[in-house]
Amino acid sequence: MLRAWLALNTVNGLGPVRIKKLIERFGSPKEVFAQKAEIVASEKIVSLSCIAQIFNPELFIQADRQIDLANKLGVEFMTLDDRDYPLYLKEIYAPPPVLYIKGKRGIFQKHAVGIVGTRNPTTYGRFAASSITAELTDCKLVIVSGLARGIDTVAHESCIKKNGITIAVLGCGVDYIYPKTNELLAEQICEKGALVSEFPLGTIPDAFNFPRRNRIISGLSAGVVVVEAGLKSGSLITAHYALSQGREVFAVPGPINSPVSTGTFNLIRDGATPARSGKEIAESLSFVTCNELTLKTNLNTVKIPDAILSEEEAQVYKLLSSEPAAIDFLNEKSGCAIGLLLSILLNLELKGLITQVSGQMFIRN
Repeated sequence: MLRAWLALNTVNGLGPVRIKKLIERFGSPKEVFAQKAEIVASEKIVSLSCIAQIFNPELFIQADRQIDLANKLGVEFMTLDDRDYPLYLKEIYAPPPVLYIKGKRGIFQKHAVGIVGTRNPTTYGRFAASSITAELTDCKLVIVSGLARGIDTVAHESCIKKNGITIAVLGCGVDYIYPKTNELLAEQICEKGALVSEFPLGTIPDAFNFPRRNRIISGLSAGVVVVEAGLKSGSLITAHYALSQGREVFAVPGPINSPVSTGTFNLIRDGATPARSGKEIAESLSFVTCNELTLKTNLNTVKIPDAILSEEEAQVYKLLSSEPAAIDFLNEKSGCAIGLLLSILLNLELKGLITQVSGQMFIRN
C-alpha cells in the first residue's frame, strides 16, 4: 500500500485535492492503480496528462527508489490512512497525502503551537520569540516552525534550550536542509522532535513550495504566533492559512516605527489576539492548560467549496488558460505581490482548478 501512496503522491500536477477525490471514488491508492486507464479517465477527476503518468510503470520504480533512500537516511513515511497521522493536520482542507518524517514519529499526537516571523528580526523580535517560545515549552507544548533564518531559527533554538520538542516543516525534501547554515540545528531538532515535509526526497527548495509548507505549519498547530512581519512577509501567508483552518492567530505588538511591525499591527487590527507571553497564549487556547493536555476532537475548520473564489483568486484565474503561463507574466498582469500570488496559485491548485505543469508555469484544468 505504501508504494501506491508514494507513486500517487509523485504524479506531477496531481495535488492533495484530486488525490483525495480519486481515493474517495476508488477506495484506496492501490485500487486506483488497479483500474484501467479509460475507467479513471471517465470519472473526469484528473487530466489526461496525469492519467498517462499514473499508468506509467516508471512511477512505481520511483516509489521504490524513495523507499530505498528513506531506509538509508532514517526517514519514515506517514499516509492519510495511518492511525497516527496528525489529528489537526487531517482536519484541514487538502491535507498532505504523504508526510516524510525524519525524527520522532510519535510527537505528532501532541498539542503544538506555530511560531513564525521575519527572516530579518530586530533585537526586540528575537527577544520576544525566544521568551514566548520558552514559556510555551514550559507548558509542554510542541513548537512548530519552518527552519528559516530569523524568527523560525530563534523559536527552534529556544525550544531546544528548554529541552522541549520542536518540529521543522520544510519546503523541500527532508534530506535537503535549507538554509545550509541550519544543518546542525536540524540535527538537534531530530533528537527529540522531527523534520517533516510533504515533498519527496530529493526535492530542492523552490519559491512555490513555501506557501504549501506554510499551510502545514498552521495545520499542525492549535494556534499560530506571528512575532515580526513586514507587509509582504511569508508569515502572513501562514496566518492566513491558520484563520482559514479555524486556528487561533496571535501577533506580537511591536514598535510603531518598525517596518517589521506593519504586518503584525495589521493582524491585530483585523482581529488577531495580541501576544505578550507564552503563558497567556497557552491559557487562551481553550483545550490546554499548563498542567494537563486534553485532546480536542471538534476542530472548527473551514471547508472551502471548490466553486468559491475570492476576488483575488478570480482575478488570477481569469489570466490562465490551457496554454502555460509563467509566474512573471501572472505577476505583471495581476499586480499582486509575488508572495500573495504564490499563495493564490496554491489555493487555486488545492481547489483543483489549475495545475503547475513545469517550473513555475501554470494552466487551467
